[in-house]
Amino acid sequence: EDKNRKVVLVTKDVNLRMKAKSLGVEAQDYSTDKIKNIDELYTGKTLLDSAPSAMIDKLYEDPFQLDYKDVGLEDEPFPWHHYILKNGQKSALAIYNPNLAKLVRVEKRTYYGITPRNAEQLFGMDLLGNPEIQLVTLSGKAGTGKTLLALAAAMEQRMNFRQIFLARPIVPLSNKDMGFLPGDIKSKLDPYLQPLWDNLKVIQNQFLHDKGEFDKINKMVEEEKLVISPLTYIRGRSLQKIFFIVDEAQNLTPHEVKTIITRAGEGTKVVFTGDIYQIDHPFLDSQSNGLSYLIDRFKGQRVYGHINLEKGERSPLAELASNLL
Repeated sequence: EDKNRKVVLVTKDVNLRMKAKSLGVEAQDYSTDKIKNIDELYTGKTLLDSAPSAMIDKLYEDPFQLDYKDVGLEDEPFPWHHYILKNGQKSALAIYNPNLAKLVRVEKRTYYGITPRNAEQLFGMDLLGNPEIQLVTLSGKAGTGKTLLALAAAMEQRMNFRQIFLARPIVPLSNKDMGFLPGDIKSKLDPYLQPLWDNLKVIQNQFLHDKGEFDKINKMVEEEKLVISPLTYIRGRSLQKIFFIVDEAQNLTPHEVKTIITRAGEGTKVVFTGDIYQIDHPFLDSQSNGLSYLIDRFKGQRVYGHINLEKGERSPLAELASNLL
């Protein structure tokens, strides 16, 4: 036994690291799959508050596009990166299309009764509705509309996909398990999946005066054209022509995110949503969770688009709580 040998405990368990340090054992976090600086995490958008006035006007003229160098950008932007162009009272929203090598104006749209309330939500809808983008991430604090936008976009494009698959990891709030739940497997999982059903109900309520559309959503659920399910059994599946939404992705490890994306078959679109600062997994944080890792590693890829939503739209109370607490 070599008493001079240096021993270092490497673990993602913060409690174990603290216990080791109290016993005089050096402990370190596993840092291979961590983001070095979370404050520099890719946001998917840039504000150009002194864009040339003439260039903003040009975006409103056919063909509604311009060269990225015309707004003062020297380097080619990341594919599908969004821009907010401002000059005094003038403004325009644009996205860099790598296939055209142009900035293209982003137009306001409504998906299945849901209309964006701010620029970031519109950018998110733009990515979700773009058939050239196979992977989308939407990050942001609670109440910014991440899941609702993704589900509305999926419903709008339902004819282009065989199925809409909405899933989330089964992680209790703050990892505090309430114990065994009664009933069959559906009854046990329903409490975890209820937030997803709530979002579907918001969309359905847009059609209270249109019984045909209202009943159509129920029929999609009955015929399993729209499936809400836990992520537990995703391994081994091959998802062909599916609009696949993964909610609460911040509670996934980088390896789990990889497992999910590698399930995507031909014609499938994968969307991850989550708040990287609202994590319930005991061994993950804002730097090591799968959503942050995915955003950092995929930025700049032509099949990928990301936007960070900032403004809460759920209610003034929810927005105040997100900012103050």
